[in-house]
Amino acid sequence: MKVEAERPKRISVARCPVDRISFEEVVCELCQRIEQRQPTHVVFVNAAKVVRYRQNPELRAAIDRSDMLLADGVPIVWASKLRGTPLPGRVNGTDLMERMLTASADRGYRVFLLGARPDVLQRSVAEIRRRHPGLQIAGARHGYFGEKDEAVIVREIYESRSDLLLLGMSTPKKELWGDRHLSSLNVAVCQGVGGSFETLAGVVRRAPFWMQRSGLEWFYRLLQEPGRMWRRYLETNSAFVWLVLADLAASWKERLVGSKIG
Repeated sequence: MKVEAERPKRISVARCPVDRISFEEVVCELCQRIEQRQPTHVVFVNAAKVVRYRQNPELRAAIDRSDMLLADGVPIVWASKLRGTPLPGRVNGTDLMERMLTASADRGYRVFLLGARPDVLQRSVAEIRRRHPGLQIAGARHGYFGEKDEAVIVREIYESRSDLLLLGMSTPKKELWGDRHLSSLNVAVCQGVGGSFETLAGVVRRAPFWMQRSGLEWFYRLLQEPGRMWRRYLETNSAFVWLVLADLAASWKERLVGSKIG
């Protein structure tokens, strides 16, 4: 009899759900779900996604229905501590992708890649093969397609009998796409990886490790693409701080009222 893996404890950061689970626990959990062929939609939460979660009802519904919500952002971890429900740490999407590719090569899992430009995808596949000899890449499709192509792509993924699907798309496209099609894909784990294909292909460089740990990856991206990123980060980061502070104020007010009633 198939026994479904237990869902990790879910907390709230500025009213956006996040799972309280460590990086190593995530790897073990996903491998278990692959072995059990338990369909799992993995979504990563950062400051920008919290803001969009609060603003976009369609994205909010998709996130609420997801099976695993991971803290891909140091500010999320900081906010959880302020809330009194500390997360074990950050679960970075690019790092998890790399670990799951390693696990897939070791355990014989089949992987499908969907997203990015055709040239970026081709270079990503080549780099993955170089890093993980013997990995079974069941298929790869670029991310430049319309709604009329979705049925063909879903069919292709279904027939590939993949265990792990990596979605290299932007938000909210990847969350909505995974939520809409997971039940028809015949895959165990559907994991959004955002711009990780660009990193694999060498198009985008990751921030130094010390900047990742300090929550300064956004600043590194800003230095790389100031003209495109400055307004986005200014608006998103300030909105995130405001949402966190408003949520904390509401929480403290509830506790104060509760203590007076008690």
